[in-house]
Amino acid sequence: GVGLALCQRLLEEDGRIHLCIACRSVQKSEDTRDLILASHPAAQVSTVEVDLGNLASVLRAARELRCRFQRLDFVFLNAGIMPNPQVNFKALWHGLLTGKLLHMLTTAEGIMTQTDRLNGDGLQEVFATNLFGHFILVRQLQALLCGNEKPSRLIWTSSSNARESAFSLSDYQHAKGQESYSSSKYATDLTSVVLNRKFNSQGLYSSVVCPGLVMTNMTYRILPVFLWKLLMPIMWLIRFFAKTYTLTPYNGAEAHVWLFKQKPEYLDLLVKYHSCTTGLGKCYVEARKMDVDEENAEKLYQKLLELEEQFLDKYSDLLD
Repeated sequence: GVGLALCQRLLEEDGRIHLCIACRSVQKSEDTRDLILASHPAAQVSTVEVDLGNLASVLRAARELRCRFQRLDFVFLNAGIMPNPQVNFKALWHGLLTGKLLHMLTTAEGIMTQTDRLNGDGLQEVFATNLFGHFILVRQLQALLCGNEKPSRLIWTSSSNARESAFSLSDYQHAKGQESYSSSKYATDLTSVVLNRKFNSQGLYSSVVCPGLVMTNMTYRILPVFLWKLLMPIMWLIRFFAKTYTLTPYNGAEAHVWLFKQKPEYLDLLVKYHSCTTGLGKCYVEARKMDVDEENAEKLYQKLLELEEQFLDKYSDLLD
């Protein structure tokens, strides 16, 4: 997916960096490492096991990273799930009749639903994996991210599907709705905004990106495989009109790599950076202002801190 493509592209930019790959599966992380070393045999690549949907796993991984490293320059927060995705074909038909089809196809607004569930920590699974696990990881790695000679960077993979209409402060885990993915990505945008307000003065900067529509394992679960095979030629044509149809993981990582090369002090921290691809396959990055309420962002941040306190008490044996 985008994670592997990103690792390979970062090494193309700077072969001296040390990559640490975080995966839920030890086997997957080793396979990914082998793929990277096959194309970049001199690269420094290590692995760490972490399931972002399991807070004990997050705390163990953070403790291991604190032992291994004295600082972290970049943390790409890319893990995400979309369980049991369903397409609302009735909404698609309505979009066709009302002239909104292209907008719906590029944002998935109103046409994608998910069936969420509770995880082992009693949290909504999508919220835990897509946002809260990352949040706890960042908080636990704060000593490696703040106060360094050069700024450190958080780069969150968000989505054009991040919509305020799918999010509610009174149900920030999205237990009552069917658009948990959209809610979690909007909450990601809010969290990034507040992290900048809190930590820029300590040399930590946060940005959000959208990789566009990329064909990965997550995408392929939305429709049966035979339908994707029928649709792929149409999707390549759509890209002439919808620049966010990046389609390949390499193209989807464009905004991540672009941010890797920027000085964070000069970035607009209320912007989301979108990977885009022209109909002829040229990659570029487009900056779009985020539709975020900064007051709600602060309120969400406080709720995340309260939830963090509960779980740190529960898992105190995993803390230093």
